Amino acid sequence: MAAGTAVQNGSLGEEIVRGINDLAAISEEGDKLTRIYLTGELRKAADLILSWMRDAGMSARLDAIGNVCGRYEGELPGAPCLMLGSHYDTVRDAGKWDGPLGVITAIACVADLNRRGKRLPFAIEIVGFADEEGVRFASTLLGSRAVAGTFDESVLNTRDSDGVAMRDALVQFGLDPDHIGAAARARRELLGYLELHIEQGPVLEAQNLPVGVVTAIAGATRLAARLTGMAGHAGTVPMSLRRDALAGAAESIGAIEQFCRTDEGGLVGTVGYIQARPGATNVIPGEVSFTIDMRAPTDMHRKRAVADVVRQIEAIARRRQLSLQLDVTHENRTAPCAPWLQEQIAQAIKAEGFSVFELPSGAGHDGMAMIDIADVGMIFVRCRGGISHHPDEHVELADAHAGARVLLRVIENFRPREDRTGAG
Repeated sequence: MAAGTAVQNGSLGEEIVRGINDLAAISEEGDKLTRIYLTGELRKAADLILSWMRDAGMSARLDAIGNVCGRYEGELPGAPCLMLGSHYDTVRDAGKWDGPLGVITAIACVADLNRRGKRLPFAIEIVGFADEEGVRFASTLLGSRAVAGTFDESVLNTRDSDGVAMRDALVQFGLDPDHIGAAARARRELLGYLELHIEQGPVLEAQNLPVGVVTAIAGATRLAARLTGMAGHAGTVPMSLRRDALAGAAESIGAIEQFCRTDEGGLVGTVGYIQARPGATNVIPGEVSFTIDMRAPTDMHRKRAVADVVRQIEAIARRRQLSLQLDVTHENRTAPCAPWLQEQIAQAIKAEGFSVFELPSGAGHDGMAMIDIADVGMIFVRCRGGISHHPDEHVELADAHAGARVLLRVIENFRPREDRTGAG
């Protein structure tokens, strides 16, 4: 049965919205949605998701890192799986759709298959990743890196703001930090990885489309910059003799914005933090620290852009007689979505009666880790105003239903890549 006829009258969307609201009720703060890795609230959320998976006809378990894992067997038990996933942790004071929409939609699709008694030539697995946001231990994609076998065990010694080490938090959660390796999956077990997610941007809304095909998850480079000049009295040092670090930072920030605005290849640059010292009204700033975040759809584009921006800042510092320190603090490579999965998603979107629109993801996702063991595909769902990581984050019922219809159609018509290589 085609996905378009399997579910009538928006019931998939309604089921998803109910799940979103139920999960959003589990929070550390009564008036805000906050669900952080390895907390009691995350465990309550995991238990709820596990119950949904079992109700949908799946076997379900918590893995060694805290991911919620469900499996819906295919026609033959033990077959390789099409993996669906997203995360169920949140940022602080979050919106309720970022992450959970992908998990809940996937469960709703499997529940629909189960109601119809339909099995496929492959298994379906759903993973709700326990930590994608990286809020508690300042290290992102912990859940998906464990599944991909790339978890860095040195992170276990990282401490949160209360001084609790991740290793101890895992034990308190009921997990064994010495067995995180057991969460890893082999490439031969997966036919592909698909993630449905809110866009977290305004492009689909501007196109008046409910869904889109993601072409790549943009890589990101983050730098910490420090300009040092000379502090001085605001009233006595002539303008021509000043070595004002804040003025130099302001010119640098303007240069970053101008460079990215004139780029036509999807480059974005952000200065999200700045601090001036000594920070007094009547003192010329002698030292300024600021961050730079640069993202682009391809690694080559991003790396060239970063090099160009660094040269501009160096020139500004020399002209203003400021010393400059620039350190790369984070670098994630671009994760291109597999063309064969993009094509199957596009076919499903077209079959559901929507125009096919392709766009990159500027935000990071678990697919950035999963690409190490599987080809990755992503479906974006429109979100109101492009707002995310904020309580006003919202997806309309009709769009949630459209996303589910597309995902269900992809699942039911899924064709594994014929030339699967690198199995191991």
